[in-house]
Amino acid sequence: MTTTPAPARARDRARPAPDTAIRPTSRRARNDLKVALVFVLPATIGFAVFYVWPALRGIYYSFTDFSVLSPEKWVGTANYQALLKDDLVWNALKVTLEYVVINIGAQTVLALTIAVLMHRFAKSMAVRGALLLPYLVANVVVALTWFWMLDYQIGIVNQMLEWVGIDRVAFFGDSAWAIPTIAMVNVWRHVGYTALLIFAGLQTIPDQLYEAAALDGSGEVRSFFKITVPLLRPVLAMVLVITVTGSFQLFDTVAVTTAGGPINATRVIYYYIYDLAFTRFEFGYASAISVVLFVILAAVAFAQIKLLRAGESDLS
Repeated sequence: MTTTPAPARARDRARPAPDTAIRPTSRRARNDLKVALVFVLPATIGFAVFYVWPALRGIYYSFTDFSVLSPEKWVGTANYQALLKDDLVWNALKVTLEYVVINIGAQTVLALTIAVLMHRFAKSMAVRGALLLPYLVANVVVALTWFWMLDYQIGIVNQMLEWVGIDRVAFFGDSAWAIPTIAMVNVWRHVGYTALLIFAGLQTIPDQLYEAAALDGSGEVRSFFKITVPLLRPVLAMVLVITVTGSFQLFDTVAVTTAGGPINATRVIYYYIYDLAFTRFEFGYASAISVVLFVILAAVAFAQIKLLRAGESDLS
């Protein structure tokens, strides 16, 4: 007859039954899932109602001839064929691209510089709050304020230019100045927010790396390009995706300042879509351009994520 040793019997008595060990954990997981669904459900409904459904309807309308005055009429790919021959579409894309290059280039460089300076010399909450203040002001308010400040006749900026002996500049009225001016206005508004995003990424870089580089004789500039930029790549990729996508959606600044002028110099693609839909009531054609813009933005975002290796980090 075989007997079980005393230590083994003690372990068997101490070991809980499988049902009693697993059941509380699974019940807690189900309860957590229910709570999570309660919190996620309102946002999911809002996303479906205000984003998914309008997007699907827009795709459908892009294959129709539709206005508010008559029912939609199926026209197939006629709208897409028309936009390929529409010079205003190509001009709007060119103007938008010019704005994106100026806005993203200036904003990224300034935001990165501000974030590095803040990380090295000023980490106070007051500085962060001051940087974020322009972003908290509505786009329309910012646009109107700068529109008055840069006015050719009564703008304080042109008056200051005259005081130093420089001729007045029609910032919003000159086709050569209009898009750069709008781009810099939006840089002023968004650079603080972008700098804070980059600043948050800088805080994830261990200080020991900079200390080790300093012991090896590395200066500030060398450490920035050899340590900061490579380790900040995932954050910069995320920032670029957000800012590039947002820049392609420029509308309000143009709407309250130049209204697409002078001579279509600031008629960006979003403003052209608005003009087609709500001024000319060509909803089908406007929807087709919107679908094309969506495809362009998706492709640009995907390319940025892949080229910048946003999902990888050199810190691991």
